[in-house]
Amino acid sequence: MLRIKRVPTVVSNYQKEGLEEGCGRNCLRKCCIQGAKLPLYTFKRMGNLVYEKDLIGDEKRVPPVSFLDSLLLGEWEDRMQRGLFRYDVTVCETKVIPGEYGFIAQLNEGRHLKKRPTEFRVDKVLQSFDENKFNFTKVGKEEVLFQFEESKDDEVQFFPNAPIDIDNSPSVVAINVSPIEYGHVLLIPRILECLPQRIDHESFLLALYMTTEAGSPYFRLGYNSLGAFATINHLHFQAYYLAVPFPVEKAPTQKITTLGVGVKISELLNYPVRGLVFEGGNTLQDLSNAVSDSCICLQDNNIPYNVLISDSGKRIFLFPQCYAEKQALGEVNAELLDTQVNPAVWEISGHMVLKRKKDYEEASEENAWRLLAEVSLSEERFQEVKALIFGAIESSNEEADGTPKCPKELGAMSKITHPTAVPGKQECLVLH
Repeated sequence: MLRIKRVPTVVSNYQKEGLEEGCGRNCLRKCCIQGAKLPLYTFKRMGNLVYEKDLIGDEKRVPPVSFLDSLLLGEWEDRMQRGLFRYDVTVCETKVIPGEYGFIAQLNEGRHLKKRPTEFRVDKVLQSFDENKFNFTKVGKEEVLFQFEESKDDEVQFFPNAPIDIDNSPSVVAINVSPIEYGHVLLIPRILECLPQRIDHESFLLALYMTTEAGSPYFRLGYNSLGAFATINHLHFQAYYLAVPFPVEKAPTQKITTLGVGVKISELLNYPVRGLVFEGGNTLQDLSNAVSDSCICLQDNNIPYNVLISDSGKRIFLFPQCYAEKQALGEVNAELLDTQVNPAVWEISGHMVLKRKKDYEEASEENAWRLLAEVSLSEERFQEVKALIFGAIESSNEEADGTPKCPKELGAMSKITHPTAVPGKQECLVLH
């Protein structure tokens, strides 16, 4: 298990509410960034995928520590020592809930009290970037750990003090000042372009490279769309370390199809949230494209979703969801609403971040299942969304070179049925 040094923390100077934005803050905006430097980590683009054996659950083996791993954790602990977090996440109580799935419960009252509130509509997945609202160019440079870019000479390299290329907006890794777990960071692609929270092919591939480059089965990366509990409309991914399996990683799956590029797509079974699992592929780009095409399809159809990248980039989970919509329509049980838990990617994956002592003390597998079942699309709606996704993937493959590339086993799509998670669950609709 990872050892965590416990130190007192204070609210980051650059994250205090009401602080004047602009010059003098050493931020990432034009007023302060000219001539600035930050550490730079460059990764090497992969050819064919070669995966090591999964390490989670194998107690006889110790996962290797890559340079990116040690760099990220070292810089994160440095920021903790400097008091840049809103609260001390290392004192939060955490336990594995007894039961078949091993849901993880954490009591994190600080995240509820000090987390930045959502500042945009929850019924639209795609919304324009608004520079007047909080975005990551307003953070101080001391909250940025390093730049993360593809190597220009096909070598993994680290530069402790590299200039920020303003003309070619850098991607950066920064601390999450309202952390959920040890090493909780944000990956912000092309930060100076001020992209809204929407996945594109280039950004998702960058996120997949980060997970693969970290090389630790304990490091997972997640994404929340607008309408699926993203709280900032500036493109970003989240990641942190947790040295136990997520329940969704242990859930059974049933294969739907294998694409012509070798990507296998399966459906989760016996899990409270319906979702798809992507793995394999001839190259990392093939895997990334299949998931990106799916996410873009959901975005374009105004369907909120969450993504989890796990197993050092080997498996990617995609969850279309409708909790915020049901919440807005008054269709969520008042008891669940009272918990004030917003089920985003971490909760859906089985890491339940609870905000009240009462909920933590009474945490059970049944309670976790009840909450997550409200997140899931109905069986009928999920089948419709799945058809949309496969249509988008097929169209994208045909457009790539003009040659149809149908899945090897597309007929299997119609054969899968999903057991009902909760009897009498109401059907969810696509947001319009």
